[in-house]
Amino acid sequence: MSRVQLALNVSNIDEAVDFYQKLFNTEPAKRRPGYANFAIIDPPLKLVLIEDTNQTPGTLNHLGVEVPTTDEVSAAQARLSDEGLATAVEEQTSCCYAVQDKVWVDGPGGEPWEIYTVLADTEMPA
Repeated sequence: MSRVQLALNVSNIDEAVDFYQKLFNTEPAKRRPGYANFAIIDPPLKLVLIEDTNQTPGTLNHLGVEVPTTDEVSAAQARLSDEGLATAVEEQTSCCYAVQDKVWVDGPGGEPWEIYTVLADTEMPA
């Protein structure tokens, strides 16, 4: 199943987790120091919270689409390139406490979008 990802900057991870648990009536799928993510079923959403006191709370960190396989990441990269969009590919990269394959593209306002698949969990945030 594919789902949209919304990654937000938060100033206090504990307060943010408490709020989003109540809002979406679900526990975090992953919780680490300064980081949490929710795999929300309804609506299908991957909500990522990144504690960063240097950013304005509630501002966008990045957007994404989580897909089930690396083949889907590759197909997205090919499709985006065919559409004339500049892409950046990352393979076997550690990010958000997971090993991922992904492709990045910037929206018209410079907003970063990633299409990615999670290959494995890791204890390193990188």
